[in-house]
Amino acid sequence: MPLERAAMEDRVVCQWDKDSCDDARFVKIDFLALGMLSLVEESVELIATRQGAPPDLSRIDFADQAVYDRICRGDTVGLFQIESRAQIQMLRRTRPRNLEDLAVEVAIVRPGPIVGGAVNPYVRRREDERRARARGRRYEPPVDHPLLKDALAETLGVILYQDQVLQVCQALAGFTPGQAEALRRAMSRRRSRELMAGFWDEFREGAAARGVPEPVAERVFTQVIAFSEFGFPKSHAAAFGLLAYQSAWLRHYHPAEYYCALFNNQPMGFYSLDALGRDAKRNEVEIRLPDVNLSDVWCTVEGGKGRLKAGEGGRGADAVRVGLGFIRDWSEETATAVVDERARGPFRSVGDFVRRAPPKLKRSAIEHLVWVGGCDGFGLTRRELLWQVGLWLPPEAEQGGEARGRRQLELALDHPFERLRFGGLAADERLLAEYAVLGFAASGHPLALLRDVLPPGVVQSDALPRLEHGARVEVAGLVVARQRPETAKGFVFVLVEDVAGMVNVIVRPDVYREHRTAIRGEPLLWVRGKLAKDDGTVNVLAEEAKGLHCGFEDPPVESAIHNPQSAMAFLKSMRRVAPESKDWG
Repeated sequence: MPLERAAMEDRVVCQWDKDSCDDARFVKIDFLALGMLSLVEESVELIATRQGAPPDLSRIDFADQAVYDRICRGDTVGLFQIESRAQIQMLRRTRPRNLEDLAVEVAIVRPGPIVGGAVNPYVRRREDERRARARGRRYEPPVDHPLLKDALAETLGVILYQDQVLQVCQALAGFTPGQAEALRRAMSRRRSRELMAGFWDEFREGAAARGVPEPVAERVFTQVIAFSEFGFPKSHAAAFGLLAYQSAWLRHYHPAEYYCALFNNQPMGFYSLDALGRDAKRNEVEIRLPDVNLSDVWCTVEGGKGRLKAGEGGRGADAVRVGLGFIRDWSEETATAVVDERARGPFRSVGDFVRRAPPKLKRSAIEHLVWVGGCDGFGLTRRELLWQVGLWLPPEAEQGGEARGRRQLELALDHPFERLRFGGLAADERLLAEYAVLGFAASGHPLALLRDVLPPGVVQSDALPRLEHGARVEVAGLVVARQRPETAKGFVFVLVEDVAGMVNVIVRPDVYREHRTAIRGEPLLWVRGKLAKDDGTVNVLAEEAKGLHCGFEDPPVESAIHNPQSAMAFLKSMRRVAPESKDWG
């Protein structure tokens, strides 16, 4: 086997691809580097630091209905494998109540079951089963043929797991284990149509020998072949379902530690830090801005100050302090040096910080610290602090550590200037600064500042469940994610977030073609459409979409717009600094 040294030190890679290795009969084992495992480990360490003993996640209550209640509501942002738009929709429909249900949840939102037409039948049958049990009756799920009853009993008569592909072929068509495995391997590599046709001939003949009508055999074989689009083995789904529950349990009972670890292990999952921070706030965990005298290199957990009420599941007034390493132009090395220097005593002023900071810390990095409130503890407004930074660090100090070092030698005492007074930053300036410097906003949501100038028909996300199915609605918000799955037949899905939460917008192919520029490119989106409510899910079927302009393209109405110029400037700046959405497809 040909090998070569990789770009990463001490790594060796094979020059063949995985299929060539398989053809040569080498065993290929996939090792998944899951960031969630690091997140869980860090969460447990944080809990142990604060409480004296780590929780044993192998012995927690895996039937805790309080945890499942939140999962069933779709309150799963930031959790492993069950946080996506599609998963949240599915959770509200299937309402899992145990680890087996979670394994199904992990497996069902995959191309194999989707293309095989298993999703909607499973959801309907699960509801039928729930109703039958409520009446004290036993539920018998329908199957395409009685021979499939045993193979598909645990998944209500549909194929959800890769293992079931083998079982179905053996049960319905009499395949030997070797034949079934050969078909599975061929599907996993998307072999030629000629090869698939050969397998169909074997399947049809075997099914006929067992008395299965050809239309039934063809229907089942179509479901089997759908797993060439990717599906999970049951063991894989069960392992992921277990980790999904552990992440849900940690977030429910130890939210501050969980969100702290979640921030520290980014990038991960479907959501930006901006969306994760607001989800933390909705779960009563405050995200606090960096502070030069309080922040560590990365995020840490702090006790609250009584501003938040204790809630269910052990949640209380804890907070996450953003680390210095999250600030633009701050490296882990410089943040560590600042934290080490602070161990000798807290920084007392801008001058004290400039003298003691590492020479590699550029003037722009110090200004970024000030912009996001990192020096608010010095008792001055941020404009006053920025002015002082300019006094202590002239423009040439930005050229490198040597100029900084020469300047610092002259500054043994506080600079003898007469203090000038400058006003503080306005709310919109603070929010824009956080986006520009941190990439997320801890102090609020942009729509909170545009509340008075939003189009009059806009409905907030938390009001949508109270409206009638089919109602005409307008929604607006920050785009969190855009998806165009290959299995969705051209449909596009957009997650839009307002102050209260997220709205799932479904865009038909024709609507997408007409409004493609806005849907793909606008960070703040306005959508008009029809409300679709089905089995606990709430969606907006888009009919029109455009960038959020708040009517500024037309003459402003003074009664509706208190300060149009300020709002116009804020909107323009938000388009420049808004966090990138997580886009797929």
